[in-house]
Amino acid sequence: MSKNLLNKYVWLVETIYKAKYISLEEINKLWIEEDMSEGMEIPRKTFNTWKNQAEELFGIIINCERKGGYHYYIENADDIKNGEFRNWLLESVSVGNLLLENKSLNNRIILENVPSGKEHLARILEAMKKSEELEIIYKSYWEEEEKTLKVAPYCVKLFRRRWYMVARRIFDDKIRIYSLDRIKHLSITSDSFTYPDDFSPEAYFDGFFGVIHAKNVPVETVMLKVNAGQANYLRALPLHQSQKEVKKNKFGSIFTLRIRPTFDFMQEILWNCDAVEVFEPQWLRVEMAGMVKRLWDKYRIKRR
Repeated sequence: MSKNLLNKYVWLVETIYKAKYISLEEINKLWIEEDMSEGMEIPRKTFNTWKNQAEELFGIIINCERKGGYHYYIENADDIKNGEFRNWLLESVSVGNLLLENKSLNNRIILENVPSGKEHLARILEAMKKSEELEIIYKSYWEEEEKTLKVAPYCVKLFRRRWYMVARRIFDDKIRIYSLDRIKHLSITSDSFTYPDDFSPEAYFDGFFGVIHAKNVPVETVMLKVNAGQANYLRALPLHQSQKEVKKNKFGSIFTLRIRPTFDFMQEILWNCDAVEVFEPQWLRVEMAGMVKRLWDKYRIKRR
């Protein structure tokens, strides 16, 4: 499938989704204004093809309300709003399309590099689709030597500009997480595996902030005191899907999260400096105080 066609499907879905109810005539009025249209309307046959392809690609249902004229709408619109993967896919392609349409501004649009081993992602997804094992050469940051491993890829996750693969290590049957940018070489083998019925990526990461999978850290309620300025950022971009704002005044807010307070979560709290304070649980408050103390000890010693 060409990127041009994919962009058209995304445009159609976005247009119908934003309008809620819209006729083909109204769609064409908006389409003519797009550079992709080249001044040509969408014939009904082409529209039906795009509609069917978009439904299959994004798992949505585009229905037609015949009462009062033919108006199209997305029957399962809530799935786009709540479906994390489909929502991300739509937004990603949409932004890519927007950037392509504004190539004349490329020296005025600053993007963030994602050093995530993107060259491996396509083959990992192919192996996942075909349920085929992978052979990887992996260099961990914590080990001096590279390792050659056979793994069964279960899922992938994007976090902090890096792609990660959750896979079952064949030699010891243990599930591990591998960063794609630390994979030196990857190949699909001829050996197949069975994706387990009882494995759920969502359940595997339940309660975790990022990709540190520490089951020994239990899920508990974390209470954060956030100053008024930083609270705006946490409302717009929550730290975790369980985040709730339970108290608010002119000085700041209290947020609660049901989360496993792993090291990457603590790093995130530190990143906010004194704008965020851990109130509960007490052990986490003590741990954060210890981290701040160790930082203070480093910086208070004058360089010679």
